[in-house]
Amino acid sequence: MTDEQQIRTLIENWVTAVHTGDLDAVLAEHAPDLVMFDVPPPYDGVRGLDAYRDTWPGFFEWQRSGAMFDLESLEVTAGTDVAFAFALLHCRNAGDDPARLLRLTIGLRKVDGRWTITHEHHSFPHESVEPDLKAVFGQWSADTAAGDLESLMEPIAEDIVSYEIDGNYTGKAAVRDVCATGLTASSSPVTLQITNPTIESGDDLAVAWSIDHVIADGVETTSRATRVFRKRGSGWQMIHQHLSYPAS
Repeated sequence: MTDEQQIRTLIENWVTAVHTGDLDAVLAEHAPDLVMFDVPPPYDGVRGLDAYRDTWPGFFEWQRSGAMFDLESLEVTAGTDVAFAFALLHCRNAGDDPARLLRLTIGLRKVDGRWTITHEHHSFPHESVEPDLKAVFGQWSADTAAGDLESLMEPIAEDIVSYEIDGNYTGKAAVRDVCATGLTASSSPVTLQITNPTIESGDDLAVAWSIDHVIADGVETTSRATRVFRKRGSGWQMIHQHLSYPAS
């Protein structure tokens, strides 16, 4: 086999070992002094084979829940005694977005005639959730004006807990009733404006807060809003909402 073919086989075997949870095979062909930049901390990398070994049991436990670890693409470039490869992999639960791929770069050197992995860098692209949530808020404004209750409910989680102006509500059905009452209580279309929301996010959780303006029957009310979203499957769902007026 050519050097490129040897390295491709080495990496494909490593991916298979990760997928099957075979720790010994995962560690094979790795240098004792390797450095891995992984998705989670530490930010200065996992250094040495012992530390690298310790990162895998937790991953294997997560993977046993039904997650996948499969190659999407692999490119290899080899010199005389140094080589690198880069790959994209499906590292996700079955219901997660299939377009969100794990990025992998591997550095290798030839030691005693064998290709040995000296560096791994794993990452997911950092995705800003701000455009996604602002799109949700914009759609809510359009759906409110149109009186489209079903579309309003689409980003609402089944297990939502909502602290509304007039009471506390648990579950999507209860929040749906609140929204239905609000839409039908006005003799003219209701307008909703969520003004300049601030959004903070990390991984699959996001918090947004804003000042909301609602006009119903020609009367405008202004409330304070805090909303919590969790990413489930390919979309964001609101799991908590807190609306209030300041005390007079």
